[in-house]
Amino acid sequence: MATTIGERMHQWAADLFDVPRSLTGDGVRHTLGYLQDLVPQLQVCEVPTGTPAFDWEVPEEWNVNEAYIVTPDGDKIADFSEHTLHLVGYSVPVDTTLTLDELQDHLYSIPEQPDAIPYVTSYYKRRWGFCLSHRQREQLQPGEYRAVIRSSLQPGHLTYADAVIPGETDREILFSTDICHPSMANNELSGPVVATALARWIAGLKQRRYTYRFVFVPETIGSIVYLSRHLEKMQQKTDAGFQLTCCGDTRTVSFMPSRNGDTLADRVATHVLDWHTDDYDAYSFLDRGSDERQYCHANVDLPVVSIMRSKYRNYPEYHTSLDDLDFISAKGLSETLELYKKCVHILEHNDNPVARFPCEPQLGRRGLYPTLSTRGSGQTVRDIKNLLTYADGTRDLIDIAETIEVACDELIGTYRRLIDKGVLLPGEAAGGGGPHQRRLPLAPAAR
Repeated sequence: MATTIGERMHQWAADLFDVPRSLTGDGVRHTLGYLQDLVPQLQVCEVPTGTPAFDWEVPEEWNVNEAYIVTPDGDKIADFSEHTLHLVGYSVPVDTTLTLDELQDHLYSIPEQPDAIPYVTSYYKRRWGFCLSHRQREQLQPGEYRAVIRSSLQPGHLTYADAVIPGETDREILFSTDICHPSMANNELSGPVVATALARWIAGLKQRRYTYRFVFVPETIGSIVYLSRHLEKMQQKTDAGFQLTCCGDTRTVSFMPSRNGDTLADRVATHVLDWHTDDYDAYSFLDRGSDERQYCHANVDLPVVSIMRSKYRNYPEYHTSLDDLDFISAKGLSETLELYKKCVHILEHNDNPVARFPCEPQLGRRGLYPTLSTRGSGQTVRDIKNLLTYADGTRDLIDIAETIEVACDELIGTYRRLIDKGVLLPGEAAGGGGPHQRRLPLAPAAR
């Protein structure tokens, strides 16, 4: 039985791995139903085919009963029931006999990866096809082949889900992830299972300053549909956002910034990565490829970034059957989850503090100055004095932590102590949490 959170996330991924997902269909519903059992706050929404969403519209719904090829010897190959990647996504129904030369026009493989089944889709043009390993493709013999695809492509619905976990304010943090790729572990299921674990953790917090919005959508069309329904509210209320994808391996840590790279989400993510990873690969927004494309678009401009492991497109297993449950691990999933939890912790406690006294306060009589010099005590005092020095109401804790070169999650403890001892004022008490807040009168000097 899975005991650690990493093992539980890996088990969730294993439970969902063989579910036949696509942009629409029963596989998406099954996946969201499974996640809804783990996150009861999830609300599932069905959007009818043909519904406009900005410059797009909801496509027809696609479901598959079976799909396979019968060889001249009577063997069944490229069987959808054995691996969902064998069928080109959104293939139309077919039952036909054709020669090997004719069949080749409908086959897809990767010569450079002879044992991998590629992931191929044709969402917006009607066609059919099968994917198989290049090694198997090269072994096909001349003769008559039967191609069978029993699928339906007809008016239906696009299905997505969201959960809004309320906090003390209506200011929101967005977490979005995709639920449309079939049978791939890192470039699909790692995002939803980490998002699920994060939602469960946030829902269990005793106090939440922020409201948290979790979104589970089919990639691209799903986020476009979701934004078409929630854009105005999200633009008004979102302080930071994160796209969760490729969260599961242990090879590297990667960071995708927002469009301009200067948001609160950028600042908290890079700070956490700087202090809590040995190293990470920082990308340009020009290297984008997931739903940050929609959330950060010029006419949307939400502050969305992504903390990943091996970035989509940048690992050889990407979009192939090699991106399997062995490629991700409990360790990789749990490490990514911890990075996101640190981001949440900092966002929950971030503030623009204001020092109460002219000059340095008398720390000793407040128990803030050690009476015995020990290893590390000097650094603690320096952190206190440095925090007080930069607490002018125009800097938040992330900026101060960067300036004085300490981890913000560690500085939060110092900040809380100074608030409790009355030598710091929280930003709200000082007239609001922004960079132009009004100051309270300074405390009188001690007599």
